[in-house]
Amino acid sequence: MRRDEILKAFWGENDSFMGRSLDVFISRLRKRLRQDASIRIENLHGIGFRLWL
Repeated sequence: MRRDEILKAFWGENDSFMGRSLDVFISRLRKRLRQDASIRIENLHGIGFRLWL
């Protein structure tokens, strides 16, 4: 998904989350999921993120 699509899907049109909040959220999510090697979140430069299950 594209970064802007993720932000709108989770937080709607609220501009206060349009900064680096998504990066913090993804970082925390990765930390929780790292115990399972079959789950991976990939950065797609200039596009967004991809979740691999």
